[in-house]
Amino acid sequence: MTIAVIVNCIVIAIVVLVHYEALRHLFTWIPRLPIARRLRVVVAVFGALVAHALEVWIFAGAFYWYINTDGLGVLVGNFSGTFLDCVYFSFTNYTSLGYGDIEPLGHIRFLAGLEGLVGLVMIGWTASFIYVEMTRFWREPDNN
Repeated sequence: MTIAVIVNCIVIAIVVLVHYEALRHLFTWIPRLPIARRLRVVVAVFGALVAHALEVWIFAGAFYWYINTDGLGVLVGNFSGTFLDCVYFSFTNYTSLGYGDIEPLGHIRFLAGLEGLVGLVMIGWTASFIYVEMTRFWREPDNN
């Protein structure tokens, strides 16, 4: 159980740092783009989606490690044990979509629950970032 808690904390720390750095770079990079302001919002959304996808893959790597380490848990149901199945499971957890076709058993359940919570926080963080970007670009008139 101790190893599961340590791994979970490390994964969450990495995901939060990835998200922070992605939004920080977008915030400083986007205003320098030589494009219309309304298109900058599109770039912000696309950049945030790329960050979310990377975070999902980080969680998927942790799930894959869990299922290949004895005693930490398994994923059962419509699951063949591949890394891409872990990515699919991770996407459904991160977004709290939860189709229910794959079920975590053992210590891996803790990470699955945490991913849903982290995904909710990261999506909320992104929503506030996009709002700030939109208000920043809509303050001044744009002829484009």
